[in-house]
Amino acid sequence: MQRRTVCYLVGKILQVEALLLLLPVIVSLIYRESIHQLLSYAGTIALLVVIGTVCTLAKPKNMKIMPRDGIVTVALSWILLSFFGGLPFVFAGEIPNVADAFFETASGFTTTGSSILSDLSILGYSSLFWRSFTHLVGGMGVLVFALAILPSTGSDSVQLMRAEVPGPVFGKLVSKLAKTARILYAIYLVMTAILVIILMLVKVPLFDALLLSFGTAGTGGFSINNAGFAIYQNPEMVEWIIGVGMMLFGVNFNLYYFLLLGSIREVLTDEEGRSYIGIIAFASVAIFASLSIVQSQLDVPFRSVFFTVSSIITTTGYSTVDFGLWGVFPQVVLLLLMFIGGCAGSTAGGIKVSRVVIYFKNAIAEIKKMGQPRRVIMSKFNGKVVDDKMSSGIANYLLVYVAVFLVLLISVSIEAPDFLTAFSSVAATFNNIGPGLGEVGPTSNFSMYSDFNTILLSLGMIAGRLEIYPMILLFSTTSLGAFFISEK
Repeated sequence: MQRRTVCYLVGKILQVEALLLLLPVIVSLIYRESIHQLLSYAGTIALLVVIGTVCTLAKPKNMKIMPRDGIVTVALSWILLSFFGGLPFVFAGEIPNVADAFFETASGFTTTGSSILSDLSILGYSSLFWRSFTHLVGGMGVLVFALAILPSTGSDSVQLMRAEVPGPVFGKLVSKLAKTARILYAIYLVMTAILVIILMLVKVPLFDALLLSFGTAGTGGFSINNAGFAIYQNPEMVEWIIGVGMMLFGVNFNLYYFLLLGSIREVLTDEEGRSYIGIIAFASVAIFASLSIVQSQLDVPFRSVFFTVSSIITTTGYSTVDFGLWGVFPQVVLLLLMFIGGCAGSTAGGIKVSRVVIYFKNAIAEIKKMGQPRRVIMSKFNGKVVDDKMSSGIANYLLVYVAVFLVLLISVSIEAPDFLTAFSSVAATFNNIGPGLGEVGPTSNFSMYSDFNTILLSLGMIAGRLEIYPMILLFSTTSLGAFFISEK
């Protein structure tokens, strides 16, 4: 492993985080917060600048990034970003426990939305802003953001982007990777700005509109007040707007690029996109019908059902109702949506719709082969044959996913009060969703866990966001040994 190259790149990323932390400083000045609050962010910025400068003092002669170097750089960067990003909460005394602050910030950057906070009124304006802003940055990817704004380092940056962009397949929109990153972020930020404007048109204050849009765009879902949407003049319209917004941000952003190019046919025929919309429609109708027939006394409007389905499948985590009261069938459907997730190349988490579709197609093909062993049956996705390499990779991912899930579940089950709480705690964090069921439902939080499990779930969130392999490679003996000992 090229230790100096990894150190240099991580240093650059920490400098980017220092730059991003200037925004909550500006917010603190605008709202005239205490000097202690201001210094909490200024001190963190100074620390990041010093460490980032030390790491980047000597630029390596060889900036060629090998696949393992890129993967380790991404995983290490996300852990350090979450750690240093949580320090302002610790310094300000808002979240004095370092493990809890790490969890909160990891939840923000990974766009999970799980929280250890029971009372949001303890947070200042700057902290509320930074907490939600991490969703915006982490949604498309911190390193993708860095590639979009930093000058070219002459490195093979595709290894960084491949390790951070979720989905079974990575593809560049244009020949130059930096331009691809800029195109993706431009689409992302324009859509976010449009959402802010629409929310303001229905009388949502600018500050709230920004934070709600950050959470929706990044499919993160941090609450920004204790009262939810009820404090706004038109909460029903806000619920519809955020619900539709979450669904749109769960779509592969490559499709929006094709839409801008006028390739309507390519957008309409995208198999993952059509499956994604179909799953949302089916789940919304099925749950609403169940509530209308079996749980009619709850009187839940279709608007809230759609909002919840959109929030869960996109792994956003916003909630306007306590779906823990909906009964078994709706909760089973929602639990399945937690695992499915959004589309590849979106800001959503989960296994991804594309993988789920291919799993089903491969399973059907195998069943057909059992009846006709000599028949050659090839699964297709988006009109292309799913080759053995992709099928093997997708199958292996599921095995690794289940193995890591079980490790997290065993550890959490020691402290969880019941199986539903333990299972949904892991499902909600590992799939980057936010609220779970039971004692970690939409009206509760994750503060019950010890520092060890808090940190473990934090690492689980990062692993889920990076699709597992980068974190496994980082913590493997070979990688750690190569980073600290060998330069080869």
